[in-house]
Amino acid sequence: MFPLQSAVVGQQFKLQALEEKLKPLGYTIGGNWDYDHGYFDYKIDEKNGYTFLRLPFKAVDGELDQRGVTVRLGQPLLLDHQYQDNLDDNPDVFNGLVSMTWNSSFNQFQEPKDKDAKVDPKFLTIANSLIQELELTLIY
Repeated sequence: MFPLQSAVVGQQFKLQALEEKLKPLGYTIGGNWDYDHGYFDYKIDEKNGYTFLRLPFKAVDGELDQRGVTVRLGQPLLLDHQYQDNLDDNPDVFNGLVSMTWNSSFNQFQEPKDKDAKVDPKFLTIANSLIQELELTLIY
């Protein structure tokens, strides 16, 4: 994980307006959100895992599932998740066939080989360009 400097840090927006501005640029709301915080992710690369520019946000006046909620942007991050090439070596299995069936229905993804892998420096240039685009879209 590599923190990036940006003028968007601390800026506040209505979540819906923020989504409307960022989705056309290629950002998606990451699946790892909660009622008080979440992330916009921009996928930069997907060789041997995924490299993302991640823009965290926190709810300021309510919860993320509420209409009209305002969010505050956090510090953007460049991160890399490297996935295993073969079967998961640490499956989350309980006891018995019912548990395995239940677990496989909801936990279909293997754990990352390295969820916080070292970021290739070539992606810093791309990330800085994306930060400039983000600032132009949201602030200037």
